[in-house]
Amino acid sequence: MNYKAEEDFPDLSKHNNFMAKCLTPEIYAKLRDKTTPSGFTLDGVIQTGVDNPGHPFTMTVGCVAGDEETYEVFKDLLDPVIDARHGGYGPDAKHPTDLDYSKITNANFDSKYVLSSRVRTGRSIKGISLPPHCTRAECRRVEMIVTDALNSLDGEFKGKYYPLSKMTDKEQEQLIEDHFLFDKPVSPLLTCAGMARDWPDARGIWHNDEKSFLVWINEEDHTRVISMQKGGDMGAVFKRFCVGLKKVEDCMKQKGAEYMWNEHLGYVLTCPSNLGTGLRAGVHVKLPNMAKDEKRLDDILALMRLQKRGTGGVDTASTDGTYDVSNADRLGYGEVKLVQWVIDGVNKLIEMEKRLEKGEKIDDLIPTEKWS
Repeated sequence: MNYKAEEDFPDLSKHNNFMAKCLTPEIYAKLRDKTTPSGFTLDGVIQTGVDNPGHPFTMTVGCVAGDEETYEVFKDLLDPVIDARHGGYGPDAKHPTDLDYSKITNANFDSKYVLSSRVRTGRSIKGISLPPHCTRAECRRVEMIVTDALNSLDGEFKGKYYPLSKMTDKEQEQLIEDHFLFDKPVSPLLTCAGMARDWPDARGIWHNDEKSFLVWINEEDHTRVISMQKGGDMGAVFKRFCVGLKKVEDCMKQKGAEYMWNEHLGYVLTCPSNLGTGLRAGVHVKLPNMAKDEKRLDDILALMRLQKRGTGGVDTASTDGTYDVSNADRLGYGEVKLVQWVIDGVNKLIEMEKRLEKGEKIDDLIPTEKWS
């Protein structure tokens, strides 16, 4: 604090992220000397966006939270970032939460086109700092709380925890083969935010015996929860997702722990892009004829509030017309609505693909305005 705020202001002249677009010298001067109760600072919030000017495919957020209070203490910056990233979300908006899986309809896709279905989200443990800021003790506390809860599950949720630090070569090879294993973060977006500190201490993967319900511990968030299976039964996947999330929190509450949640932001996670539901419902779907006009496909997806990528993950492209299609929104809508948009959208895409297989037009199937 021996220097004036204007002398400390980062050079963002070549940056293309939401943080850089929202951070002004005035906001920086107002917030620079503030800290959250656990000691997280403005420079901790923005460091990843300062160190990473942009991204070749998508506009990144450029900031992270170090604890639940980050979103309140630094709201003069984060409210505009959240509003811009989520296409309009005011500081007084209330986020709906809806995990009633019985409400979704037409949730079983044509298995000729849909290869697999999954729903994932993140959850944070209230009262513990988030991965960019947590101590080793806090990280281990998260692992203890979550594995305690998971180890008490039974029925279809009975499973085993695999800590990365104690994993055998055979276990590691099997989890890699099953596409379950997450590795030490190498992306500058994560490492600059401090999420790879002390790796692999207190990190691990838990999955049920059927490998259809997985929980990652202490990666980008305290937990990443995934429900998945081969084929197109999104109804079964979403039901398992909702039931599993509740079972885990119910077990945690018995020991005095609970998820971070508030009426404004919904479920609180490390990256502002995942606030609200943190939910990504996706399917691997074969659309080789739709893929012949990728610009039109992208436009159709945008109208349905969906997005696509290659089946190899973020930043990958399809080589055979098979895409990973998922919801584009996270914040401002409940979980049921987001999953239903995916269901309705993928069913419509399959209907279009079937038309194109016959050489027929699809103009009448394309939405005329964005779904709401």
